[in-house]
Amino acid sequence: MRERLINFGAGPAMMPEAVLRRIREEAFDYCGSTVSVFELGHRTPEFEAILGGLRDRIRRLLAVPKDYDILFCQGGGRLQFAMVPMNLFGAGAIASYIVTGSWSRNAQREALRIGRVQTAFAGNGTHAPRPDEYECLPEAAYLYYCDNETVHGVEFRDPPKAPERVPLVADMSSNFLSRPVDVSRFGLIWACAQKNFGIAGLSVVIIRRDLLGLAAPNVPTLMNFSVYSRTGSTPNTPPIFAIYVAALMAEWIEAEGGLEEMNSRALARSSIIYSTLDELRDVYALPVEPESRSRMNVVFRLADEEATGEFLAGAARRGLINLAGHRSVGGIRASLYNSMPMKGAERLAEYLREYAGRTLARKRSSPAQSRGR
Repeated sequence: MRERLINFGAGPAMMPEAVLRRIREEAFDYCGSTVSVFELGHRTPEFEAILGGLRDRIRRLLAVPKDYDILFCQGGGRLQFAMVPMNLFGAGAIASYIVTGSWSRNAQREALRIGRVQTAFAGNGTHAPRPDEYECLPEAAYLYYCDNETVHGVEFRDPPKAPERVPLVADMSSNFLSRPVDVSRFGLIWACAQKNFGIAGLSVVIIRRDLLGLAAPNVPTLMNFSVYSRTGSTPNTPPIFAIYVAALMAEWIEAEGGLEEMNSRALARSSIIYSTLDELRDVYALPVEPESRSRMNVVFRLADEEATGEFLAGAARRGLINLAGHRSVGGIRASLYNSMPMKGAERLAEYLREYAGRTLARKRSSPAQSRGR
């Protein structure tokens, strides 16, 4: 088999080879049942074991308290942008949003379709707010933020603090299961799966049970968290394959050492890249303040932005793919999720040095060339 390309895509993301091999094997015969995993019915004992195992493993990995439910919803992040306000506006007449980049901004816009919204912080995509930079209304139904902005590469080191009795809501789509989290500080955590623990089509919601039942009567059935809670996340045919892959990923994370190990690897990978970029400031520009730099998405630009295409083409020739920045901001983005091997960060750092060396050599030779004309 050819060596795999190093996929720095922001999602769908790279997956571990061990998980991919398991999927290949069980595509034809799931656990000796002679039935493909693609063919499992959602009322079968086999699928119920997969779903229950995934729920139990997430509860164990994150030490989720007993007064929280773990739900599995269809769809991705944009659906949760609507489901959160639909289900929580019953707790108050207005919600507060911390805006640090594209995804929190999009979530806020969606919430505006449903109710009143206060901007607790309006950032420019360069840092997570310090405690004196945001202000949440004490009467807010909830305080919402995005723990890691994939587009801008901004990550919170610690969660923001909400006023007493205001539930804190976090979008952890791109750093879920990448480090330990004190779930008890949150009213609700949600994450779509295609970054750190699976494939597209599934979102996990961890919700404090006292926040269930707040949805208005006109909220559609499959948009109501209470319905998922009452039915064990099977109000209709769930995304069986996506749940199965998430279960394999959670099992792999636990077998590899759990969330402390995932965080240690994430810090090591991102440090390799950031230290290289910091050394080569004549060639690369880092827009995010150091204390807010993401462990998951390293975002940077070339000093000569017209050379971005050349840089990306050279990376692709070396097997380093999907490094282009989000279409809304351009530049370059290296996503370093749980499945990214250390060699991926090392090979990218090597290429960063190689490209910088060529660029600086051209700059040094340029004056001599012009004098010789």
